[in-house]
Amino acid sequence: MSTIELFLLAVGLSMDTFAVATCLGLTMAKVSIKKALIVGLYFGAFQAGMPVIGYIVASQFAEHVIQYDHWVVFGLLSFLGAKMIWNSFKKEKCFDRECSTTPCTDRKCPSSMREATLKPSKMIPLALATSVDAMAVGISFAFLYVSIVPAVSLIGIITLVISMLGVKIGNVFGARFKSKAELAGGIILVAMGLWALLEYLLGL
Repeated sequence: MSTIELFLLAVGLSMDTFAVATCLGLTMAKVSIKKALIVGLYFGAFQAGMPVIGYIVASQFAEHVIQYDHWVVFGLLSFLGAKMIWNSFKKEKCFDRECSTTPCTDRKCPSSMREATLKPSKMIPLALATSVDAMAVGISFAFLYVSIVPAVSLIGIITLVISMLGVKIGNVFGARFKSKAELAGGIILVAMGLWALLEYLLGL
């Protein structure tokens, strides 16, 4: 997998965290670099860690299914991408964990009531939920014989940056870009899966 392909994959994968980050930004009365960085670090760390788990597990049996590796990669990435595309069309509102009304999208709600907490007890479940799909990408890396350390480092950094941007964008513009980000990310993942299959079938 080339650097450009890996970069696109990382961007597509991080769109899920971008969508959640915009919701977090929406609930914040004021966004600071510290708050955005905390969100980015949580999402970046988990998004980088999950592929490692998938890679380790898949490496144990990758050589036994090498003749099907391209189909496995295509299936995994296409499934994840299709899931993101499907979610982008759902009319889900952003959550607000502190407001008495769930879900709360009222930006005039008092900040003391609506601002999301960034405590580990709240952020870890969110980071875990948005990074579970990344484990499947780690499985794909094992079949593609991708160098795992540079790959997950890039994924972590890109997720951190995009999550920080998501917090700021959500705070300024609201959640209007949430579904668009998920749609774009899904399309990228499906395209990457299809490209992996075509590379094999056409001998590229």
